[in-house]
Amino acid sequence: MKSLLSKDQVSMRDVFGETLLKLSLESDKVYAIDGDLANSTKIDAVAKGNPSRFLQMGIAEQNMMSVAAGLAATGLQPWAATFAAFLSKRAIDQIQVQIAQPKLDVKMIGAYSGLLTGVTGKTHQSLEDIAIFRSLANMVVLAPADSIEVEKMMEFAHKYEGPLYMRLARDPYPIIFNEDYHFEFGKAVHLKEGTDITIISTGTQTSRSLAAAEQLEADGISAAVIHLPTIKPLDKEAIVKAAENTGVIVTAEEHSIYGGLGSAVAEVLVEEKPVPMLRVGVKDLNSESAKNDDLLEKYEISSGHIVKRVKEALTKKNSLI
Repeated sequence: MKSLLSKDQVSMRDVFGETLLKLSLESDKVYAIDGDLANSTKIDAVAKGNPSRFLQMGIAEQNMMSVAAGLAATGLQPWAATFAAFLSKRAIDQIQVQIAQPKLDVKMIGAYSGLLTGVTGKTHQSLEDIAIFRSLANMVVLAPADSIEVEKMMEFAHKYEGPLYMRLARDPYPIIFNEDYHFEFGKAVHLKEGTDITIISTGTQTSRSLAAAEQLEADGISAAVIHLPTIKPLDKEAIVKAAENTGVIVTAEEHSIYGGLGSAVAEVLVEEKPVPMLRVGVKDLNSESAKNDDLLEKYEISSGHIVKRVKEALTKKNSLI
């Protein structure tokens, strides 16, 4: 099996900053709003390249989102960026009441999402942001798999009128898509065909899912891999078709197993096409801060753990035959 993962790794946040600068130079309605983390989220690219479109709000996320709502109400398009943990939990009331309910055109960027936030500390990790944002009416939720998809998603987000949340990773990830990749809103991306089982992943777990599929192939197991860059709205048709094709599903996400991708997929399956399914995600645990490899193993979301869950799911499938 030819690997779908490039050896080249590029940071999502670097591409985010560069793309937002480009958008701010092309459109007179784009503004960058920062919660005093510009050098980490890389939104400082706008501060340096187009300073008149950069607004520093300080460490005051609730006020930052209220300002974003005010700008959007006047016809501007604010892009507010801070760590996912702070955006999803400190400012959720302002986001729901002032942005989601009136369906204002605010783009919310949750940087440093998931477990792998460097050694910034467990307060900077975000394992609940997908669950929180997808519970809000009118909210779009996106999770790119690589830096190329970040750029394509941002081009879509600029044209889309309404509240949108996109989660980004801190560290560089392998390139999966080509430059001519077209992000299709609300649609799954079929990365690998397979006949035994389907792995459905999102965000940073997609590269680990592809790595897991390579390991499974060596063990004689044919695993399809579907990437869901749009978590809300969800591509229900692709999920049902995957269940019909392989009869068993494993989901993979760098997020809590409660309320995230796995929960969303399970909701579809139980209503449309019940099949055996297992989830790979952080269980009902409070996380700790450590090096990436240690966290992936401790919280059982590494490619090796995806392989393990796939084999467990196949056992469940075979027990029904």
